[in-house]
Amino acid sequence: MRPTADRVREALFSILGDIEGASVLDLYCGTGALGIEAVSRGASAATFVDTRPDSAHRNVDALELGDRCEVVLADALRYLRRTTDRFDLVFCDPPYRLADRLGPDLDQHIPDRLADDGRVIVESDARRPLELTLPLLLERSYGDTLIRVHGSDRDGA
Repeated sequence: MRPTADRVREALFSILGDIEGASVLDLYCGTGALGIEAVSRGASAATFVDTRPDSAHRNVDALELGDRCEVVLADALRYLRRTTDRFDLVFCDPPYRLADRLGPDLDQHIPDRLADDGRVIVESDARRPLELTLPLLLERSYGDTLIRVHGSDRDGA
């Protein structure tokens, strides 16, 4: 598990700005740090998805966020295939060693889960980035970490 560095998380939420009322999907959630931060900044709800969600579950419970957070034991791609929910923010922070291979499958399923004017925030290794075809709104590097913010291909449609 490789949690998002504090400075990267701070920079990311500074970039995102006001997220009050947003619905959040935290794929490959690990500790749940990104989704929990979003809820602490006013997101209305967060869904955490991971094949090993124990850390996220413990953190959600410890912070008493169970009324606004759902922790799901599932593979991210299987979850995306079966859910019909749409989200304002989708955090996608897969293991760096897999990220560059996951792009085509995630690209196929994330757009249907993204609300109009929604954003996908991808964290990956700058040397082997996770590529999505959704419109790229912003890209920043923090050492070996690459953050990309993509927009919905239906913006406002």
